[in-house]
Amino acid sequence: MRIGSRRSTLALTQTGLIADRLRTLGHQVEIVEIVTEGDTNRASLSQLGGTGIFATAIRNALHDGRIDLTVHSLKDLPTAPADGLTVAAIPQREDPRDVLVARDGLTLGELPVDSVVGTGAPRRAAQLAALGLGLRTRDIRGNVDSRVELVRRGVVDAVVLARAGMSRLGRLDEVTEVIDPLQVLPAPGQGALALEIRTADTQLHEALHVLDHPDTRAAVTAERAVLARLEAGCAAPLGALAEISEDLDGRLEVSLRAFVGRLDGSFELRRSMTGPLDKAERIGHDLAQQLLDDGALEAFAPSDHPPEPPPGGHLPTDANPVTDIHHQRRGA
Repeated sequence: MRIGSRRSTLALTQTGLIADRLRTLGHQVEIVEIVTEGDTNRASLSQLGGTGIFATAIRNALHDGRIDLTVHSLKDLPTAPADGLTVAAIPQREDPRDVLVARDGLTLGELPVDSVVGTGAPRRAAQLAALGLGLRTRDIRGNVDSRVELVRRGVVDAVVLARAGMSRLGRLDEVTEVIDPLQVLPAPGQGALALEIRTADTQLHEALHVLDHPDTRAAVTAERAVLARLEAGCAAPLGALAEISEDLDGRLEVSLRAFVGRLDGSFELRRSMTGPLDKAERIGHDLAQQLLDDGALEAFAPSDHPPEPPPGGHLPTDANPVTDIHHQRRGA
C-alpha cells in the first residue's frame, strides 16, 4: 500500500501510526510525501477558505494512481464527497478537546486581561471572545513547534492547539490546561483520522474495514452534518462535539453540542440535541437547523465592533505571516 501524507511532522506521525497498524496486519506499506497548498501558502486560513487546502493535492494523487490510500485529519477534510473517493475507515479517535500552552504554566482563567492568545482557527477565536475574559487573539499559522515557540519567545502569552496532535507527538507535558468543551467546543471531527481510498478499490476497502471504529464514525458523522448544513452560506466560526453514551434502556445514543458565533464575541449560540446512534447524520442536520431557526445567520452579519489594529504590529518576519484581531469583552 502506498499511503499519501503531508510532509508536516504531525501528518507523518499520524500516517506512521496507521502504517504500523497495517504492517501488524501483514501488509507491506510505503509512505509517499505530498506537498499541499496549506503547506506552502502562509496566508490566514480564513483568507484561504479553510476546508480543502490540505486535502486537494493528496486527493489528486489518489485520482492519478500515485498513491492507494491517504490519512487525513478529519477536521481538514471537506464535508462534500469527492467523486470517485471513499472514506474506507475512521479509526477510534484521540481525545478531541483543545489544549492551552501558556507562559508560566497559566490556565485560561489565570491569563491576565489583554493577554494575547495565538490561534489560526476562527472557531477558537470566537469562543475565547465569548468567554468575556478580556483576551486578545492573534491569527497565526505554522506547525506545533513554531506555535509553541511563539510562547517561549514571549511573542504571545499562549496558544491553543488540539490535544490529539500534542498526544500523537508525545508533547502533552507542555500542555498547561486541557480546555473544557463547555468553554471551547472542538472542530467537527477533531482528533479523528480518515482513511480515504478510490471507491473502485473494493479489495482495499475490505482490508481497511478492520480499522473502522463505529462509535467514532457515528460521532464525527453527526458533527460534520452540522458543518455541512451551515456551510450552505458564508463560513462562520463553528464548534461541534458528539459523544456516544447509553440511555436508560441501555441503547446507544448520540449527544451532540454545537456553537456558532462572531469573531468579536458579540453574538453566540450554543445548542444541543440527543438521539439514536443510527440517526447520527439526521441529528446533526436537525441541530444545524435549530441553530439557523434560532438566529445563527447573525454570526454572518457585520460586527458592531470592528477589529482594532494590533498592538505592536505584526509578528517578526521570521515567524508566520499573521493578521491580528483584537477581541474585547462582550458589550464593551
